[in-house]
Amino acid sequence: MAPLRIGIMGCASIALRKMLPAMAALPRTEIAAIASRNAGKAGEIARAYACRAVEGYSALLDLDDVEAVYIPLPNATHAGWIERALAAGKHVLAEKPLTTSVSRTRDLIAAAKSAGLVLMENVMFLHHSQHVAVRDLLADGAIGELRAFHAAFAVPARPSDDIRHRAELGGGALLDTGVYPVRAAMSFLGGEVDVVSAVLTRRHGHPVDSAGQALLCTGDGVGASATFGIDHAYRSGYELWGSEGRIVLDHAFTPPADHIPLVRLERRSGVDEIPLPPDDQVANTLTAFAAAVRSGRLPDNDDVARQAVLVDDIRTKARLYVDHATEPVG
Repeated sequence: MAPLRIGIMGCASIALRKMLPAMAALPRTEIAAIASRNAGKAGEIARAYACRAVEGYSALLDLDDVEAVYIPLPNATHAGWIERALAAGKHVLAEKPLTTSVSRTRDLIAAAKSAGLVLMENVMFLHHSQHVAVRDLLADGAIGELRAFHAAFAVPARPSDDIRHRAELGGGALLDTGVYPVRAAMSFLGGEVDVVSAVLTRRHGHPVDSAGQALLCTGDGVGASATFGIDHAYRSGYELWGSEGRIVLDHAFTPPADHIPLVRLERRSGVDEIPLPPDDQVANTLTAFAAAVRSGRLPDNDDVARQAVLVDDIRTKARLYVDHATEPVG
């Protein structure tokens, strides 16, 4: 099977650090071209991967030998370029969130389905085997009946000029790190969880939310809390709390390929720490994308649409706090 020829739309950090090295290493993917608004930057990166450099994103979509595009652009620009890529007949792998709007997300999912094209949101942690192991423990009754789910993903503060601090580009903690615990709650509790309440906090004089918490709940009363932020000490994990014990997983959302996952299982009989084999969620995600394109099995993306609804509900229902005490002086 011929490798999937992918064009890279932009030279974002995640593309340079994770996606390009993985694409180059995998037999099922091939980097066809790298596009940037800066021709020099595109050329420099393209030389490292022995591929074509393209000035401008529109020019990338005009290339006949590009079968699919990867879009790591700022959140607010995803929708427009996804729409143009689909119109050009390209399959699309786009960074999360797919768009910043529920209606745009639904429209693009429908457009991809109508065109017979694969549209995939790049939520890579879903493709790591450690979550399968946790799900198996839960299904086997290791902690009895599930009572609650708690998840957190937060990262240290970026420089003040980082795009995550720009409202017009779709910045803020909710869209940057909040998507992860929300999607994890959906993964274990089902897509029909609803948002009960939420809090968003804006700090340091920034025009976007820096931190947040949301309370979600299933129809039968199993609660889930999601905590997220972009000016915190690093944390990436979740726990499932049951009638007979607890499962805890750290490094849940962005583990490196050589990380050895450790699942902590706490019960009355004691505590077991279960090591798991390392896994490469970046490679797994790209392999799944290429397989979907080559097989013609289009993802239904119902979970992507539901995630968009939950994120929008968090924003709508949240009480906003402005932390004036931490704003810089002068």
